[in-house]
Amino acid sequence: MRLTRFTDLALRVLMRLAVADEGDREAPPTTREVAETMRVPYTHTAKVVARLQHLGLVEARRGRGGGLALTPAGRRASVGGLVRELEGPGDVVECEGAVPCPLNSACRLRGALRRAQEAFCASLDPLTVADLVTSPTGPLLIGLVGGRRTDD
Repeated sequence: MRLTRFTDLALRVLMRLAVADEGDREAPPTTREVAETMRVPYTHTAKVVARLQHLGLVEARRGRGGGLALTPAGRRASVGGLVRELEGPGDVVECEGAVPCPLNSACRLRGALRRAQEAFCASLDPLTVADLVTSPTGPLLIGLVGGRRTDD
């Protein structure tokens, strides 16, 4: 199974925010800082942050002293649950698209792929966002933050 870029970035944003309070930051990271750290476009990161905020996983504050923070629910969120939520319902392959598959009415592959997709997510269920940032990942993320802003 392949995750969408949106889901991939959402997981990386959550990981980045999970280590924000572990580093000695004077201010929470902004969406722009997170985008720069993750080397992705700001606009894409802003859409991801908005979705994570809607899900109650991230708090976003505007203005001086504002920034992003992971909520307690975000820290303990199941990675498998997040993948299911962000990827949404749907099959690994498109069987009923513009040109429907001729095997659609009697296909055994579709069911097997659905089971494999669920097994993929189920294997991620016990893993939380907090688990993702244990060593060696957490210290590496903290090291990436080196060029942080100051509000002088």
